[in-house]
Amino acid sequence: MEDHRCQAPLITNESTTVHVLYPESNKVEILDDGRSIRDVIDSKIRECSSVGDPELFYVANLDSILERYLQWVTNLPRVKPFYAVKCNNTASAIRMLRALGTGFDCASKAEIQLALSLGATPDQIIYAHTTKPQSHIRYACTRGVDMMTFDSEDELLKISLCHAEAKLVIRIAVDDSKSLVRLSSKFGASLASAGRLLERAKELGLQVIGVSFHVGSGCTGAEAFKQAIADARRVFDIASSLGFQLRLLDIGGGFSEIGDFQQKFEKFSKVINASLDKLFPPDSGVEIIAEPGRYFVESAFTLAVNVTAKRTVVDDEDSSSDRTIMYYINDGVYGSLSCVIFDPAHCQLEPYLHRAVGSAEPRYQSVIWGPTCDCMDKVMERCWMPELHVGDFLLFDNMGAYSVSLFSNFNSFEKAHIFPVVAAKTWRALNLAHSFGNTC
Repeated sequence: MEDHRCQAPLITNESTTVHVLYPESNKVEILDDGRSIRDVIDSKIRECSSVGDPELFYVANLDSILERYLQWVTNLPRVKPFYAVKCNNTASAIRMLRALGTGFDCASKAEIQLALSLGATPDQIIYAHTTKPQSHIRYACTRGVDMMTFDSEDELLKISLCHAEAKLVIRIAVDDSKSLVRLSSKFGASLASAGRLLERAKELGLQVIGVSFHVGSGCTGAEAFKQAIADARRVFDIASSLGFQLRLLDIGGGFSEIGDFQQKFEKFSKVINASLDKLFPPDSGVEIIAEPGRYFVESAFTLAVNVTAKRTVVDDEDSSSDRTIMYYINDGVYGSLSCVIFDPAHCQLEPYLHRAVGSAEPRYQSVIWGPTCDCMDKVMERCWMPELHVGDFLLFDNMGAYSVSLFSNFNSFEKAHIFPVVAAKTWRALNLAHSFGNTC
């Protein structure tokens, strides 16, 4: 019988360079002596303004990631998070999560490469993409990344050729009708086809270890998780009848704790825990994992952008009250603010001025445009704001999810720099010098 296990020569001359979209500070700024995130933002804006060409930037609050991690283990103590690298591939965020002991959900060769280069071990990675290029499967194999998902016979055939020793997780399609971002139309095997796929995996001599699903991002109904876990239980039973001994359940991602979703996360956690205890009790030996992305990083990043131009449009020249002020900033929907178009689960943008604004200062109907030459690059329309001036900075909170990772190079505008910060007590408590390799 031919041995299809991967061999090292498959990746001869492979580059080990890791590409990250956004330029990031080489050092983490440690907050002590009572300094706050706002102090850091103020300092960066002063630095930018002093050079006469203000740049956009992020401040990444690593303590926010710690807070979310502690909330996760409190609410979902049985569920180990595997952070979705696609959500935000900033090195400091990944290093922080690595220090906290999470795993990593990777969707490509480059994401696997990044996670490994920042300290993750192969067994801490799930290659959670059901339609993988063969070269990426081979790369995972040569790096010892064995756990990966599938949802079709064609994927099984590729894996049997490129990574015959893989530990496979069958992804099933579940009801995602209550979610703002639905995924089951693109990914996931139907329940009706699960048995046939498992039989084919057995014929190919492949090892299937678990089941995964994803109810979508911005889920508004807890019952979706209850039904999905019940569907997964059915697949476990089908697999058992075929001789497989499944030992892993992956409940996906899409979690958030911003706005109304804060209460929903607590409610969802209770439903998830109850369903797991009923259908996959602790003594069952089944490991439970999830693939949260936005949950960990959404509130950690604050974006600072600069007003580069303005234009006033007056509908009635005799009435100043009918004027609309259009502002142009140095970031937009082709950059960090792509959530306006691509992420329905992102909470509403609420930019605010960095400088102080008096309560009596008048507000004007305003439009905020991005920097590119495309009229689709509109960040906000018909918002009421005090009059801004060229050179003013606007701040956007909760900008960690699907912002950094969705930046395009359209018009070749500059990318935002990222400045990671952490409290001194967190730095010491987690021994982050070991993970980051610097002290200030």
